[in-house]
Amino acid sequence: MFESCLLAIEHVEERMKALDEQIEQASRLPRYAPVVAALRCFRGIDTLTAMSLVAELHDFMRFDHPRRLMAYLGLVPSEHSSAGHERRGEITKTGNCHVRRLLIEAAWHYRHRPSVRSLEIRRRGQPPHVIALADRAMQRLHRRFHRLLERGKPRPKVVVAIARELTGFIWAAMRPQAA
Repeated sequence: MFESCLLAIEHVEERMKALDEQIEQASRLPRYAPVVAALRCFRGIDTLTAMSLVAELHDFMRFDHPRRLMAYLGLVPSEHSSAGHERRGEITKTGNCHVRRLLIEAAWHYRHRPSVRSLEIRRRGQPPHVIALADRAMQRLHRRFHRLLERGKPRPKVVVAIARELTGFIWAAMRPQAA
C-alpha cells in the first residue's frame, strides 16, 4: 500500500516537472516572450506566474486604467453607502480568482528588504522603464507593507493592499511606450 502511494506521488511529480518544462518552452515563443520577460522583472513573479497572468488576462491594455484591472480582479474594497455615509468593506472578490491568488502570493515577497540580487539575471536585456517600475514597486511596496503592519493592520489585509498596488505597477509596465 505504502509503495503504491509513493509511486503515485513520484508519478505526479514527474508529470508536474514535464508540464513546467512545457510552460517554460511556451514562454519563449515570440508571442509571449516580451510580456513574460517584463513581468519576471517584478519580485515574486517568475515564469509560471507570468505565463498564468498572460494566459488569464490576455491583453493588459483592454483595461484603460489600473483601477479597472484591480476591480476586474476583485482587489478593490466593497462599499456600502447611504445618505452621505460611506463604509468600505472587504474586497469584492469578483472576477478572476486565479489571478487574484497569484498576485496575493507575489505580494508576500514584498515583506522582505528590497534587493535585486535574485532578479539580476531575469532583468538582463529588459527595457529600462520596466526595470525602473519594478524597482519603484519593490521600494514602495516594501515600505507600505511595513507601515501598514506598524499601524496594526492584519497581515492578510496588508498583503491584499500590496497585491492591489502591485497590480497597478504591472499594468503600467505592460503599457506600450510612446516612441
